Amino acid sequence: MTAEHQRLAVNAAKKIPLEQWGPYLSERQWGTVREDYSPYGDAWHYFPYDHAHCRTYYWGEDGLGGISDFFQNLCFAVSLWNGKDPILKERLFGLGNKEGNHGEDVKELYYYLDNLPTHYYMEFLYKYPQQEFPYKKLIEENRRLSKEEPEYEILDTGIFDNDEYFDVTISYAKQNSRDVFIKIDVHNRYSKEADITVLPTLWFYNRWNYDGLEKKPVITSRDKNSVKATHSRLGSYYLYYQPPQYSLFTENETNLEKVTGQPNKTPFVKDAFHDAVIRKTNVEALRAKKSGTKFSPVYQYTLAPGETKSIYLRLSNKIIENPFGGDPAGLFKSRKEEADAFYDAILPKGNTQEMIDVQRQALAGLLWSKQYYHFDVERWLTTSDGMTPVNAGKLNGRNHDWKHLKNQDIIAMPDKWEYPWYAAWDLAFQSIAMAMVDPVFAKHQLLLIMREWYMKPDGQIPAYEWNFSDVNPPVQAWAALMIYRIEKERTGKGDLGFLKRVFQKLLINFTWWINRKDANGNNMFEGGFLGLDNIGVFNRSHSLGGDMQLEQADGTSWMGMYALNMMDIALEIAMKDDSFEDTATKFFEHFVLIAEALNEAGMWNEEDKFFYDTLSIGGAPVQLRIQSIVGLTTLFAVSVIEKKTLHKLADFKKRITWFENYRLKNKRYWPNEEHSDGEQILLSLVPQRRLVYLLERLLSETEFLSPGGIRALSKYHEQHPYNINIGGIDYHIKYDPGDSTSDFFGGNSNWRGPVWIPINYLIIQSIRQYGKFYGDGLTVEYPTGSGNKMNLEKVADFLTQRVISIFKKDKGGKRPSHGKYNWFYQKPGNQHLLLFYEYFHGDTNHGLGASHQTGWTALVAELISELSGRGRKPGPEPKPAAAAPPANGEEKPIPEKTPVTE
Repeated sequence: MTAEHQRLAVNAAKKIPLEQWGPYLSERQWGTVREDYSPYGDAWHYFPYDHAHCRTYYWGEDGLGGISDFFQNLCFAVSLWNGKDPILKERLFGLGNKEGNHGEDVKELYYYLDNLPTHYYMEFLYKYPQQEFPYKKLIEENRRLSKEEPEYEILDTGIFDNDEYFDVTISYAKQNSRDVFIKIDVHNRYSKEADITVLPTLWFYNRWNYDGLEKKPVITSRDKNSVKATHSRLGSYYLYYQPPQYSLFTENETNLEKVTGQPNKTPFVKDAFHDAVIRKTNVEALRAKKSGTKFSPVYQYTLAPGETKSIYLRLSNKIIENPFGGDPAGLFKSRKEEADAFYDAILPKGNTQEMIDVQRQALAGLLWSKQYYHFDVERWLTTSDGMTPVNAGKLNGRNHDWKHLKNQDIIAMPDKWEYPWYAAWDLAFQSIAMAMVDPVFAKHQLLLIMREWYMKPDGQIPAYEWNFSDVNPPVQAWAALMIYRIEKERTGKGDLGFLKRVFQKLLINFTWWINRKDANGNNMFEGGFLGLDNIGVFNRSHSLGGDMQLEQADGTSWMGMYALNMMDIALEIAMKDDSFEDTATKFFEHFVLIAEALNEAGMWNEEDKFFYDTLSIGGAPVQLRIQSIVGLTTLFAVSVIEKKTLHKLADFKKRITWFENYRLKNKRYWPNEEHSDGEQILLSLVPQRRLVYLLERLLSETEFLSPGGIRALSKYHEQHPYNINIGGIDYHIKYDPGDSTSDFFGGNSNWRGPVWIPINYLIIQSIRQYGKFYGDGLTVEYPTGSGNKMNLEKVADFLTQRVISIFKKDKGGKRPSHGKYNWFYQKPGNQHLLLFYEYFHGDTNHGLGASHQTGWTALVAELISELSGRGRKPGPEPKPAAAAPPANGEEKPIPEKTPVTE
């Protein structure tokens, strides 16, 4: 029991397992749906970056490397000025969706270096240019570029070429849960001296104008080195700080003159510090003011080459006579050692330091991604933000049928800048990685999204704030099992209470799927885009109109997996509580019916040896012969039942035996395969013969297998684009290994060729399950055409090794994930820095999309533990593969009498 484990044990006893203070401050509140009160749902234009520094937010706050209490009443973050920028660096800059050639994208260099689940130690690094920040250039260059070209990043501007920047490291070390030490280290990386102004900023979230807070909070000066922050809900806190050059007070109120052109009632507005520090406007008034809702001590330095200045602050709920007495530096050292001890206890032994660094930074990013999320849809629809009146466009627009949704929680975000809102299936993957460090919080997150203030009364789980009604893959049952097993493996005890709670919620959601997404009642499911944005030849979320209907291989496969996962949960509980035995039987039988539909109702193509979506035109099915992850989702539904389980659950055994005999007698499909020794039963959507065919394509380097794992679309389509004509409209899809060249879902994600780690994680887990059952009784070529035969567990190990290799240095010290920017990450002081991107190029494996998606990309930490914890060393990769047999990439045109609605 390390010190951190002891703190976690205390939190586990709480109703909500949270620390009062943590990294709960968002990195982008502007441009979100919550802040959009326009009639047209144009969130990016309604609240742009240019408004963020002078306009108050309605639903939350943001800042640079900041913290807040868990209701975000009081916030702390750091602001900077290099003497040249037109605004203070208060928050991370990035492009809105319409400004980037591939959608929204942050254009900064920042890194999550360390964090603990209780946040008793946290470390964040920001690289601040000494030249004027290239805001204008980044916007203009990205607007100029086409979708066929890569994004223009901040390292392309040349501003970091000569190390002309500051390393700003923000560290937090808690004395206790309500006493937080803060250290800001500013290091000059340049060969010449440079000026820097640092404004550690404390402020209140403006609830007095918008959220019914009756008494306005206040920050008041106590003496020259401390202020008192008083809030009716939070109580009193004190910020202690080392002597600054001077201090400033203002109010967290909108600068109406800048935002709307209306005159301000007071000079004390949100962006007053910008004018005071940069333009020397109203400085004396701000210095003379002794209270407000926003406060900063101001530190001005001229740093010599290589010099570092450290600033200490302390945020506490106690009056302390000598706040920096004792040894503040010693506290940071002690908390850092506790972090090292915690990770040393939970990470596998014998790993290389490089792999430990990958795991530590992946998990640090995951923990930094916790964010306060506040959204009451009913109030949002029916109130004004003070600038735009309530309007019919919003009342009848986005999310208008989610009035029950009232969220105010700490939630792990996919990426606190690019995706500062939860997404249903992202959260499931994030919770699996979170279970490595804090299984109690992981379980809490998975249950939270299915609570009544999230889940619709009919059972639908909210997808994400841009459209809560979109449908993400139903991976929550699978994630619950994974979390249960991870915790059980680590502690020796499984939490059946958690399984029971989540099972009851999942029953409601499963019923919603059956009632809403199986239009024909034939166990073939739709679902729309299902999280795979542009994977289809057309937008799968749009209605096709007329008598056309899309039956999706992945929708059907996800539901097969869902049924099997529910059966597994019920069986696990039934071993201790036989009242769940009947339910296990129900989900077993439902799985059989879904497996039958998938395998015998036209989704399997015997010529191509692959599963495809099927487009029904007045009853005439047409297979959309696109070799993508859609067809590979069929691998995910796999379970191995031990005979000892059947012996204990006699009714379950009796029922499945009867069901098997009945179906075989009547020549109906049966997905069951029994081990030769009779000790195990395999249930899977894919029969062994078809499994081998799928693996042949999956493991071919000319198709799905990339140096860093499995591609989302086969490389076969690079030379053989798929084309189809529907109602006189031509549609096509090709292998697109880099950034998206389509506009589907904003155009900032691409499933037409890149490597996505969560999908690879699912593939690896599934193949490992098959391997456990078949053992050496089933071997395949890896890679396809190489002549190297191995069992499926070995294949899973090699695939794991490929995914991990994305983050490993080669002999020249380059990481594939850094791509063309390795020159920067090979510089002294930068070699340890990692970024965990949303997805990775299908050929080179350099990072793409959101650069800090330590939500689901943090799964690499779990993969490293799986490989190392089992003592598995697959060894060097076998020889490259030969080409696999191609599939037909063309379809006959569908007659114009069946038009498509765009």
